[in-house]
Amino acid sequence: MKAPFSPYLLGIKDGLKTLIAALERDYDYVSALATDSKGLAVQISQHAKAVRNETMTTERGICLRVWKDGLYSEYALNSFDPAAPERTYEAVKAALDAQLCVLRAAGAQVYDTPVLADEPLTCFVEKETEQLPETTDVRALVEKLTALSDRAMTLDKRMIEALASAQSTHICKMFLTKNRDLCQSYVYSEGNVAAVVMEDGRNQLDYAGVSGLCGPELFDQLADKVEAVVANAVELLSAGHIEPGEYEIITSPEVTGLIAHEAFGHGVEMDMFVKNRALGKEYIGKRVGSDICTMHEGALCAEDVTSYAFDDEGTLAGDVTEIDHGILRAGICDALSALRLGTQPTGNGKRENFEHKVYTRMTNTVFDSGESTLEEMIASVRHGYLLENMESGMEDPKHWGIQCIIKRGREIRDGKLTGAVVAPIIMTGYVPDLLGSISMCSRDRAVFGNGGCGKGYKEWVKVADGGPYLKTKARLG
Repeated sequence: MKAPFSPYLLGIKDGLKTLIAALERDYDYVSALATDSKGLAVQISQHAKAVRNETMTTERGICLRVWKDGLYSEYALNSFDPAAPERTYEAVKAALDAQLCVLRAAGAQVYDTPVLADEPLTCFVEKETEQLPETTDVRALVEKLTALSDRAMTLDKRMIEALASAQSTHICKMFLTKNRDLCQSYVYSEGNVAAVVMEDGRNQLDYAGVSGLCGPELFDQLADKVEAVVANAVELLSAGHIEPGEYEIITSPEVTGLIAHEAFGHGVEMDMFVKNRALGKEYIGKRVGSDICTMHEGALCAEDVTSYAFDDEGTLAGDVTEIDHGILRAGICDALSALRLGTQPTGNGKRENFEHKVYTRMTNTVFDSGESTLEEMIASVRHGYLLENMESGMEDPKHWGIQCIIKRGREIRDGKLTGAVVAPIIMTGYVPDLLGSISMCSRDRAVFGNGGCGKGYKEWVKVADGGPYLKTKARLG
């Protein structure tokens, strides 16, 4: 079935159009982003059960953006009476005028920005899903996740905790201007299972997740993850420590995605170009990776939790080739940063929610596949590690340093896995060196959309990343 568009948003559309027309008496550009997103989240452990009707992206509200004399202002509403738009107009106008008075009184420097284009554009998208979070049988889902947790506890005597979680969100967004009428509705879901084991006072944890542009039907896939998660957690109990140094490495698709996200995700968010906070600005058109290194970014380059039809500024979703056979071709950009840089927006303007400002943000960030098999890649390694499962990462866009924390590494010697496991692993390096050393890519690839991404320490949004197995070189410790 199609994910139905919000009746609430349809009900306020005409009133919002009237409000926009009223504000156009005072401003040269007016837009409204209206959201109505419902969700479901269930968390199960051996000690607690929790059910909530909210997720990272559940919200209902309106954000108005206006432009006049080179200055943009915004105003957020959490309620709106479509029968009385003039009343809202008075409140919004007073608040926006007050913003300008504060700026002038403070002597703030204004960044003069051109007015956004407003070519006619219509869009109405309802993406396919089997189920909706708002109509899911919550009791049955709780029972399903409880059964997974209970089954995991029976698989090894060292198990001390088993967790299962699932969340699903039905996103509905409407973007209106004088000439634009865009509506979209889709459902994304994600789930995780985790196992905690203990032996001789030492604890270890392993996890696995599923994600997709689909409904709660996705959670049936979690059952296939339980045995491997418990086995991997137990394996980590006997893992050794790695000797620091530079190694040949093969990254699993999840680790490949972490590299993509940290290396040329944040590093080419072009709102950082405006502020001269990203080295990538100086490398457009230059080599940053090997000839077999190609990477895409965009809501259309993969199908996962952040594959939308248009972004929060009314720009249609895109598919940007950021790196083309080692050459950095382009970054990603929100609409206002694009105006300031004299380029085109790429459909990457995203808000944490209707009360937050837009930043350039990632959607799907994915390395392209190659021609090798994993077996061929392992056979080519003299001494190195197959890196699996990520924990976290960070980067420095101004100097292109990267740090990734990897759950475990499987030792490879003379083209064969030795069976030895080391954990955890910290991978560090200079991004062009890491990407420039890529020598093999596998034919298959995967995309992962569990969790979220912050801009600095805040502004959390959904992202997805991934790619194939990659062979490269990196410093591990």
